Amino acid sequence: MWNFDYCSTGAISALLNENGLSMTKRFGQNFLVSSSALEKIAGLSGAKAGTKVWEIGPGIGALTSCLIKTGADVTAFEIDHGFCRILSEKAFHDTPNFTLIEGDVLKTWENEFSAGKAPDVICANLPYNVGSVLIASLIEERCIPELMVFTLQSEVVRRICAKTGDNQYSGFSVLTAMDYDSTEVMKLKPGCFWPAPNVDSSVVVMKKKTQSIVEEDLADQFISLVRILFSQRRKTIKNNLRTLYASATVEQILAKCKLSGLERAETLSPEEIRELALTLRSHLKHQSISHPV
Repeated sequence: MWNFDYCSTGAISALLNENGLSMTKRFGQNFLVSSSALEKIAGLSGAKAGTKVWEIGPGIGALTSCLIKTGADVTAFEIDHGFCRILSEKAFHDTPNFTLIEGDVLKTWENEFSAGKAPDVICANLPYNVGSVLIASLIEERCIPELMVFTLQSEVVRRICAKTGDNQYSGFSVLTAMDYDSTEVMKLKPGCFWPAPNVDSSVVVMKKKTQSIVEEDLADQFISLVRILFSQRRKTIKNNLRTLYASATVEQILAKCKLSGLERAETLSPEEIRELALTLRSHLKHQSISHPV
């Protein structure tokens, strides 16, 4: 592989200048330049020979090189054309276990997934502007590998790991808890990155549950219900449900789940929301009731 000092800001700056490139704020680009953090993140992925790893936003390849050294088959998704040129022509041009997918990952990952190239692991220093959107997209479309290891804004990691009743608990918390047990394993100060971001970052390990909270044939119903319940956090669950379902239907569903309807979404556990989704589906299936108001 390319012999490059990924932890030298001087070397990175010179490389960018030589290639007429610059950091692009709209892509949320911040290079991780801590060698210890890079090695630890790669180690947390558990990548080894034969492991299929997806990396999102590899930049010029710092984490990529650590993953490739494990013998894993690495597929990297990069939107920046200049970085793609460095990755394909300089860094890994003759590396057999490296594949580059150029373009917006939100528009390209599903093609790989649909083509039967699902990952065993996703490991990435995620661009801050796409992190939560990408994770939600993966789970909603049921791309749920055994392990995901991400560097994200600490605020986003707190939301992923939040439990019922926590201040950070949200629909995103419920969505990730559907399939994963998530743990914040490491904090990274701005100085670990170049350029230094204005926020702290954290590494989260998302380990797939032995059994999902939600049956696969209920997943779509559950995800839709989460969106409805958390659509307006200040409203009660009864009022949020009434935006889509007839009042009589809502009253009957809540009664079957032993809920008053005055609860707010952040007080419900993922398991309680699963029970609500199951009851709602069964009720709509067996009763001749108009679905939307």
